[in-house]
Amino acid sequence: MEINIIVIGLAAFAGGIATAVLGWTERATPWNWRKFSSSMIRSVVGAVAIAAAMDYSGAVTPILYLFAFLSGAGVEAGGNRVAGALMRK
Repeated sequence: MEINIIVIGLAAFAGGIATAVLGWTERATPWNWRKFSSSMIRSVVGAVAIAAAMDYSGAVTPILYLFAFLSGAGVEAGGNRVAGALMRK
């Protein structure tokens, strides 16, 4: 496995974690490690999927690291909404 793919996975994970932390800071609720751990799991799954998909994209350029970060943030934000919708039913 190339080091670039690992760094892309880390960038996607960082994007997911950044979104999770920013989501907590905008709410007035106390910190809940159980809910944050589910965000970490979604970020790891998203990072693996994004890194696997970008492994087939050819040469890794610096802009792909930004795309990976933003994709990780999107996976976390979307996954959080889907999880919230499933929990309400």
